[in-house]
Amino acid sequence: MSDPASLRDQALSLLASGQAASRADLVETLQVAPSTVSSVVRRLLEEGVILEEGVSASTGGRRRKILRLRDAGGLYAVAELGARHARVGLCSPSGRLLAAEERAIDIGAGPGPIFDEMGAAFDSVRAAHAPGQRLLGVGMALPGPVEFPHGRLVGPARMPGWSGYDAQSDLRDRFDVAVVVDNDAKAAAIGEHALRPDAGDMIYVKAGTGIGGSLVSGGQVYRGGRSLSGDVTHVRVADSGEQECSCGSRGCLETVASGAALVRELARRGLPVTSTRDVVAATLNADPAVVTLVRNAGRLLGVALSGLVNFLNPDTVVIGGSLSSLDVYVAAAKGMLYERCLPSITQSLSIEASLAGPDAALVGLGRLVRASTV
Repeated sequence: MSDPASLRDQALSLLASGQAASRADLVETLQVAPSTVSSVVRRLLEEGVILEEGVSASTGGRRRKILRLRDAGGLYAVAELGARHARVGLCSPSGRLLAAEERAIDIGAGPGPIFDEMGAAFDSVRAAHAPGQRLLGVGMALPGPVEFPHGRLVGPARMPGWSGYDAQSDLRDRFDVAVVVDNDAKAAAIGEHALRPDAGDMIYVKAGTGIGGSLVSGGQVYRGGRSLSGDVTHVRVADSGEQECSCGSRGCLETVASGAALVRELARRGLPVTSTRDVVAATLNADPAVVTLVRNAGRLLGVALSGLVNFLNPDTVVIGGSLSSLDVYVAAAKGMLYERCLPSITQSLSIEASLAGPDAALVGLGRLVRASTV
């Protein structure tokens, strides 16, 4: 049996990460007696570390009282970087997103200049939304493979100058607080799963300028041997046209189903699009040529995901990223999953667009930083 101090730390970590929100959750996860959990919770309440408030929705039995960490003052600064934009936000010590803003960046400028920009962005958003609040931690989500928890970039295809960079050490030196660096899709999966208490095992796909993915199983992101799991970007897709990919191969999902692929194809056809936002706007304006291409991109995403769904048998598939705002894209992917996957697999499968939207990664980072500072 674990010693009381160890159980206390484990309970705090579970509450901080959102994996537990009640005594019953702690009993189930820690696999200890209810009386032991009650003792640990009573101690944490006496210490003032946690609060007990409200009750969960009824599931037919006795309603469970909700446990949460007490906000102790200060905040976390979090940011998700994309190829051309950064979403910057603030989270409370409980991990709740307080504010979010978007800024234009060029990820190709390299880590030094980009982190300078992020420092200025953090100062600006804190001055606007939480003046005088102490910085407790920093979370950063990057659009490339990240060795977690060490925060080092591993061969990112669309980030020149970033490969092998120790982003976590750089940010820790700059801000002198706890720092968490993760892949953008994994951070978004954590945030999305936090908003879906009944999601079960979940495949999350971030479809924006690029495409990333993550599997959440048993309430935890599956990371793999070097934390490089989830790279659906370079899954080979039939009917891809053998377009050359940024990784050096041909026929990858990214070349046909991403925002960058749609921009390239539409520009080749003479349409005035230069960004994924332009693609989204043209689709919402019902441009027939754009809608047809977006529908085909969603269909090819469904083709790529069908093998994963058949293999993993998830409870939920969530499509996030900027392209998830397009019903035609999500519907095409959903239709192809139902067509390609076994009926026994899809019978209870939920396939939906993101609930957290553009803030998914920020919500996930808030939870990751909170767990690292407990």
